[in-house]
Amino acid sequence: MILSFHIQELLRNKSGNELRQPSDIEQLTLDIEKITNEHIGVNTMKRLLGWLSDERTPRTTTLDVIARYLGYDNWEVLQELDAKSNSSFGETDHSIVTEKLPVGQFVHITYQPDRQLTLKSMGGQNLLVTESLNSKLHVGDIITVTHIVEGYPLLVADVQRDGEHLGAFTAGKARGISFHRSEG
Repeated sequence: MILSFHIQELLRNKSGNELRQPSDIEQLTLDIEKITNEHIGVNTMKRLLGWLSDERTPRTTTLDVIARYLGYDNWEVLQELDAKSNSSFGETDHSIVTEKLPVGQFVHITYQPDRQLTLKSMGGQNLLVTESLNSKLHVGDIITVTHIVEGYPLLVADVQRDGEHLGAFTAGKARGISFHRSEG
C-alpha cells in the first residue's frame, strides 16, 4: 500500500520537508516519534511513500500513528477525510489523476537534468513508456502511477519490464517534473 498523494502532501506540510531523499524520510520518522512517542521504521515509511516495493499491508497501528501525527484520532478518520479530498481533487492544468486519463492519451514529462519521457495511458493507473531520453525507464516499460503533479517528483509505484516487476521508481527528485498532454 502506498499512501495517497493527499496524505503524502499532509506529511510534507507537517514535517516541513519535501520527502525527496532518504534523509528526509529518516527525519520524518524521527519527527513522528517525537510528536507521538511511537516509532515507525524508516523502511516502513519508505514503503508507504512508494520508495520501496512491497505487497505487504501495513498494520492498522502503524497507520493510526501516522493519523495521530497529522492530528487525527485514528486512521479511519483520516482515511474518510482523504477519500473526500481525493474525490474533489480533480484535474487541473498542474496535475493529472492517471485513472481519469483517456486510454491512448499521451503525457510528455521532462525533468532535470535533461530527461524526457513520453507515456501512453493504458487505462487505470498504468502507463506505457513510448519514449525515454536519458532516463532509467526504458521504452516498453509499464509503470503504475496514481498522480502526475507539476513541480513534484513522479512517484512510480511499480515498473514492469519484460514481464518482471522491478519495484518503485522516482523521477525528478531534486526539482520535480514538468508535463503536457497530447492526443495519439
